[in-house]
Amino acid sequence: MRTRPPGPRARKAAERLDAAEAPGINTLIGGATAMLWEEALGSNVLDIDGNRYLDLTAGFGVAAVGHRHPAVVSAVKRQAGRLLHGLGDVYAHPARLELSERLGSLAPLQEPRVYFAASGADAVEIALKTGLLYSGRPGILSFTPAYHGTTLGALQGTSRPAFRTPFTEPLENQVHRLPHGARLEQIQHLLEQQPSIGTCLVEPVIGREATRWPPPGWLAELAAACREHNVVLAVDEIFTAFGRCGEWFLSEEAGIEPDLICCGKALGGGLPIAAVLGEKEVMASWQTDGEARHTATFVAHPLACAAALATLEAIESEGLIERSQRMGRRFAHRVEPLAQHPGVVDVRGTALLWGIQLDGRERASRLSRHLLERGLIALTGGASGTVLQIAPPLVVTERQLDYAADSLIQAAFGMEPQPCA
Repeated sequence: MRTRPPGPRARKAAERLDAAEAPGINTLIGGATAMLWEEALGSNVLDIDGNRYLDLTAGFGVAAVGHRHPAVVSAVKRQAGRLLHGLGDVYAHPARLELSERLGSLAPLQEPRVYFAASGADAVEIALKTGLLYSGRPGILSFTPAYHGTTLGALQGTSRPAFRTPFTEPLENQVHRLPHGARLEQIQHLLEQQPSIGTCLVEPVIGREATRWPPPGWLAELAAACREHNVVLAVDEIFTAFGRCGEWFLSEEAGIEPDLICCGKALGGGLPIAAVLGEKEVMASWQTDGEARHTATFVAHPLACAAALATLEAIESEGLIERSQRMGRRFAHRVEPLAQHPGVVDVRGTALLWGIQLDGRERASRLSRHLLERGLIALTGGASGTVLQIAPPLVVTERQLDYAADSLIQAAFGMEPQPCA
């Protein structure tokens, strides 16, 4: 570390951003942890003041194969030299074709079909629309806490009937919520009392909001309840897929076959792309009169598809699925002393997704700040802001991971008042 963050250049840049951007688009502008990333490689980030950090967020889970992976960069350069932009849903391109087939070969589904999306939130909207089209029922079963994106529902401002009509009813209040990990009896009761529910949207692990796992076997019970009531099961694996939890898809580990799987983040290796993987029968509910009912200008963008293909190849060829499992076991052993800290409520995780729950927002924020000063980027999450999430790139080295674990322990215990001599 060259300077204590925020450095002088970061402070000046934060002032300029504050003057140029709308409030809320950057939550740390002008704050004590303001920082501007200038360069990144592997698991490391360099800010504009020359400080070098270990990224324990993997860029919100995007950089699973590491920042600026050489194969991803090369693939993007090659694609840019041939086709920089396509025509969305009208004319496809080779990279899109290859990626569709590759995702289909990986999906834990019987006869998978792919529907590309522009972002994770867009993928969730596609999944909800698919559930409505297939089931004919507008109700949605969701769980709390949960994070599936922040789109308001652009259809509310879209005028063309062909786009709006099939989905008008879901724009009203049709969401029914239960606690994540709710008892099977609660789920069964709700589905029986609310026959309008046609889609169930669930995270296999509560990601951004808590980094918390449901009870063992819960997802399988939920899947069985959905089948019994003919409810489309849409699993949001945007954060958990592609090795983060030690599997290509966490649905595999849970032993379930969802109707729909949302994926994104790590898929593009740093470029924006997402997708919904669905069973053939369910996806066949999307009928067209010559124009796609859900699309976007940059959907299945050639550069993003090329990056995604390179990312999936890197995950497989470099053994990052197995590596994630191995490194997770190492981290678990290394952070065992944290459980003895009086301010630590829980340390939970698997592979390279971990949540450290503190006894208050202030303690969690201070721990995050102390880590930043040690050159570690780790963010707090959850509605209460009490969970510190650890989700480094899958290529993080043993030395880097050990340093992160040791720094966590030192920072946590170092925050405690020392007894008087």
